[in-house]
Amino acid sequence: QVQLVDSGGDLVQAGGSLRLSCAASVSFRSMDNMGWYRQPPGMQRELVASIANYGSEYYLDSVKGRFTIYRDNAENRMALQMNSLKPEDTGVYYCYTDAGFGIDFGQGTQVTVSS
Repeated sequence: QVQLVDSGGDLVQAGGSLRLSCAASVSFRSMDNMGWYRQPPGMQRELVASIANYGSEYYLDSVKGRFTIYRDNAENRMALQMNSLKPEDTGVYYCYTDAGFGIDFGQGTQVTVSS
C-alpha cells in the first residue's frame, strides 16, 4: 500500500491562493495516474485534478484556469496550486495515486475559503 501525506490546507480569504503538497512512500514512476479529490461539506468526494504518467491533465470545470497540478517523479511529490480561491472550493482535499490495481488516498487536508 502506498503511503501518502498531504498538507498545505488552511483558512484563506476569497481570491487568495494555497499550494497543497503530497509526498509518497513509493516511486511515482510506477503510477498510471495521480491527483487530487475534494469533499465539500455534506457532499460527495469529487475529482478536482489529475495527471497521467504520460502527462495528460484533467481539471474539474469549475477550477479550470485557477488550479494547476504538478508532478515531480524524482522527488515522488506532487502539488496543487490553487489561485483565485472561492468559498465553493472549501472542503477536505485528498491526494491520490493509482497504480492500475487500486487507488490510495492521503489523510486529507482542510481548505476553507471565507467570503
